[in-house]
Amino acid sequence: MKQMNWRVGLTAVLAMLALGAGAAFAQDVNVNYVPGKDFSGYKTYKWVEIQGAEKLDAIVDTQIKQAIDKALAAKGLTKATGETAGLFIGYQAAVTQERQWNTYNTGGPYRFGGGMGTATSSTINIGTIALDMYDAAAKELVWKGQASKTLSGEKNPEKRQKNIDKAMAKLLKDFPPKAKK
Repeated sequence: MKQMNWRVGLTAVLAMLALGAGAAFAQDVNVNYVPGKDFSGYKTYKWVEIQGAEKLDAIVDTQIKQAIDKALAAKGLTKATGETAGLFIGYQAAVTQERQWNTYNTGGPYRFGGGMGTATSSTINIGTIALDMYDAAAKELVWKGQASKTLSGEKNPEKRQKNIDKAMAKLLKDFPPKAKK
């Protein structure tokens, strides 16, 4: 009976580790904006560089900007071709590392005479993109959002772009904020 309880406990621990590893890949977003700000007047935007922001390679920079351009176009905003725009936007990115647990179990709680479980770990890169929007005329920050677990060490460029696109669409899902009445 003790041996069976040990296996049940091991199986439960391994299952929790596997669930935790899966949750590590879910993208998290959060946003903040100036309360009461009317965003309906913003029709155009222009890219700006944020001073002191970590520089990414040109390919990843292009992928991020294309994903944001696509999400903003879906919201009715147009990228300005000249020097004037309603919004100035810029992003910052940070890449950190996190431990990932890989688990499996052979056997089960009701299998007598054998079965074993194993857990191994590996390091994965977790990237966060912070997007800032400034009122160009007032020169003030009006909207800020972050999407974590967006940049990864994905080797396939199409999968990397798909992940970035998904994160930026999720980040800008509720943009522009609805005016409070």
